Amino acid sequence: MEDHLKDFIHFLLVEKGLSENTMISYERDLKTYLRHLKDVQAIKAIDDIQRTHILQFIGELKNEGKSAKTIARHVASIRSFHQFLLRDKAASHDPTVHIETPKLERNLPKVLSMEEVETLLEAPKGTGHFGLRDKAMLELLYATGIRVSELIGLDLDDLHLNMGFVRCIGKGNKERIIPIGRTATGALERYLETGRPKFLRQKSREDALFLNHQGKRLTRQGFWKILKKLSFDAGIEKDLTPHTLRHSFATHLLENGADLRAVQEMLGHSDISTTQIYTHVTKVRLRDVYSKFHPRA
Repeated sequence: MEDHLKDFIHFLLVEKGLSENTMISYERDLKTYLRHLKDVQAIKAIDDIQRTHILQFIGELKNEGKSAKTIARHVASIRSFHQFLLRDKAASHDPTVHIETPKLERNLPKVLSMEEVETLLEAPKGTGHFGLRDKAMLELLYATGIRVSELIGLDLDDLHLNMGFVRCIGKGNKERIIPIGRTATGALERYLETGRPKFLRQKSREDALFLNHQGKRLTRQGFWKILKKLSFDAGIEKDLTPHTLRHSFATHLLENGADLRAVQEMLGHSDISTTQIYTHVTKVRLRDVYSKFHPRA
């Protein structure tokens, strides 16, 4: 069964073009699944797997206290795996046909107010190369709504400041072009002119846009440490995540009358229902504003 898993992961890599993080998630979930089938249920062949075996595995996840979101992700991985095996004629049936995905509660994303965003964007201090880099990163994140993984994956050639846009490669290796405003453009120009050269080692050639103290591409973990420090310096008490500025970008655009389809395009969502969650955020905020300021609320 491990060989079938290798074939599936190769299929995801070559034909689907999924991101490394998604690939790791699929592989981890399916290794847990196959290990359970082998060790707990004594299943030795793919065609021996039945619906009841999968339900027993799901029950085990529930007993372990896994969240509905985690279980739903496992079910999605298992379903994709068995559908691949059937298409590839490595299995004679698909045992996931009548298995339902657990219903998820859609938690509204946490966003910053416009005032809090302004405070955070002003947190990087000074004209040193670290301050210029951090300022440019935050301004670019809020200006474009790109994911942190997309931010740190940017190369110099992806920036087109004269034309006012950035080229981004998102999930599924899909390319999108996102406009950049004047404020973010100015921060990037200052970083490129006087900040980035100081990160580079002598005679070093590095294509990455944002660099760490070693002159190498900044990592996701490195950015997360920077964001936590800047949010602390800004006195923001909300629990920030690397996605907070992305959520704030989308919410503030919609609050100011942006078209939902345009926001979907900029965020790189393949399904507009994913973008629609931000309309719920704006409705919640409208209700809060009404309750606070209407004299008869």
